[in-house]
Amino acid sequence: MYSVEIEKMMSDDRDKLVIDIREEKDFVKNSYPGAVNIFWQEFDAHKDELPKDKPIYLICYTGKHSIDICEEYAPQGYEIYSIEGGIYSYIRVQMENVDNEAANERAKEIEHSIIKKFRKETWCKFTKAINTYEMIKDGDKIAVCISGGKDSMLMAKLFQELSRHGHKNFEVVYLVMNPGYNDLNYTTILNNARIMDIPITVFESDIFDIVDREEDGSPCYLCARMRRGALYSKAKELGCNKIALGHHYDDVIETVMMGMLYGGQIQTMMPKLHSTNFEEMELIRPLYLIREEDIKKWMNYNNLTFIQCACRLTESCASCGGTEKGSKRAEIKQLISELRQRSPFIEANIFKSVENVHLNAIICYKDKDGKRHHFLDEY
Repeated sequence: MYSVEIEKMMSDDRDKLVIDIREEKDFVKNSYPGAVNIFWQEFDAHKDELPKDKPIYLICYTGKHSIDICEEYAPQGYEIYSIEGGIYSYIRVQMENVDNEAANERAKEIEHSIIKKFRKETWCKFTKAINTYEMIKDGDKIAVCISGGKDSMLMAKLFQELSRHGHKNFEVVYLVMNPGYNDLNYTTILNNARIMDIPITVFESDIFDIVDREEDGSPCYLCARMRRGALYSKAKELGCNKIALGHHYDDVIETVMMGMLYGGQIQTMMPKLHSTNFEEMELIRPLYLIREEDIKKWMNYNNLTFIQCACRLTESCASCGGTEKGSKRAEIKQLISELRQRSPFIEANIFKSVENVHLNAIICYKDKDGKRHHFLDEY
């Protein structure tokens, strides 16, 4: 009863107060014009500042916390509403009101920032990874898989530049799978692709519905495997021999550390690998050498807003800062950040550690067939 669409708020001609209850760092990036910022956890401390003689509209991440506040304050005499869909509703309105000419101009600005302002951090490291790990060969047809997040969207733009200016004879399909996104997230992906001038190919699946019916354990592992399989299958159907995923440098070093501390093993996220289930298909990771911090800088410079996690099963926590909060990966990310304060070489050393493996100083290792080799075998 307290949730209203953003269009209703915009059509309310009365003097009104719009409060963005997200964290300040998110508020300063993009918010409704004229909105004030009161973080939802500190809302009660600002109760004396709230008027009872005019309507109050709350903008959250997705609307969860704003509904809770409305349910508490409305019985106290406040005319208070939650914007349905939260900040993404405003982003949708912004996107819908962008004309084609302005969108084309903005797409050019985004492209220019990649090859000029962020050339060293993005473009050069993208091409270096492709060349170093021999990711692309003449005649390849690559499905660039776009989830809608910052990493995959940047990857798509980098591939566009490579297609325009590179010397490889290859084809690209910009592939978007809709596994059951809500309308808001799906619209955000489509509109971002339009603004960034990415010619996407969309296909539907019911993965979220299938995973939702599974009762045991975390849904994330099953969902990830099913999404990967669906992407392989569709890419092969379209005549592709490779899929490109947007994992970056920080994903790599976090995986190394997670394997050691929580898996009791030394392994890394490979820059490319052959599919075990789809014959003649290969996975490549062209953002392998690009830092996440630099991707965020590029995103913020261009005032772009992407979805964080569009999973219907976990979006409540994703809306409040990402599904990784409280996860093992989040712990590792924090640990690496703390170690970096002690030495600026920590991250580079983690990355290099799986390139400088000395087998004669390893107790035991497995070969590509899974056979174990112990140092005592030849001692």
